[in-house]
Amino acid sequence: MMNILYLEDDTEIGRWVKSDLESRGYTIEWYTSGLELPYHLEQYDLMILDIMLPGLDGFSLGRRLKSKYPQVPILLLSARGSIEDKLEGLEFADDYLTKPFHPDELAKRVEVQLRRYDRLLSPVLQLRHLEIDQTKNSIINTLTNEEVMLTGKQFQIFNYFLRHLNQILTKEQLFEGVWGEPYIEGDKTLMVHIRFLREKIEKDPSKPEVIETIRGIGYRVKQ
Repeated sequence: MMNILYLEDDTEIGRWVKSDLESRGYTIEWYTSGLELPYHLEQYDLMILDIMLPGLDGFSLGRRLKSKYPQVPILLLSARGSIEDKLEGLEFADDYLTKPFHPDELAKRVEVQLRRYDRLLSPVLQLRHLEIDQTKNSIINTLTNEEVMLTGKQFQIFNYFLRHLNQILTKEQLFEGVWGEPYIEGDKTLMVHIRFLREKIEKDPSKPEVIETIRGIGYRVKQ
C-alpha cells in the first residue's frame, strides 16, 4: 500500500480528497497544519501539500521537505493558478495542480509521480493463499483456483485491512473506518461480519491466519 502524506487545512476538501484516494487503495495521513506533521517522514511515498496554509505556507514548507527528503515526490495543490505561482512551486515540487480539480486527474497525477519515483508496487498482492488483484478488486484462492466472492460490507472491511496492512486495528478504528460511525461497546456487528469474512478467506476459519485476533485490542492482517 502506498503511504501518502496529505496537508490541507480546508476540512471539506480534505475529507473529500482523503476519501477518494483511500477508495483507490492508498493509505492517506491527513494533517491540517505543518505544525502537526510527525518528526520523521521517510515512510511516505508521496507528499500532497496545499499552498495556502496557516503559519508556514506550502511553498516554504515544501522547500524544507524537498531538501530533507529529496527521494519523496511532492505534489502541490492550490487555488493560486498564476504562472508566477506555478513556476515558484515547480522550482522544488514535482507537480502543481490548481483547484478546483477532478478527482480522476489528481489520482492520475499521483500515479505518475509514484511511477516516476519507482514506488509503484505490483497491483497483485499475495497474502498467504490469497491472490488479490487490487486493480480488478478480485480475490483468488490459490488452493482451489476459485474467486472469493465477498459481500459489499465484507469487501469494505477487508479493503480497510489491506489499506492498513501490518497494523493492529482496534474495533473502534474498524467500525468508524468502515461504517463511518462511532463504535458502541457491546455491539456485535463487526464481530459477526469478520466471522463470515473469515469463513470465505481463511483455510481454517477456526484457526485464522489471514485476519489475526489480537487479544484485548482488535485485529491485524499481516503480509
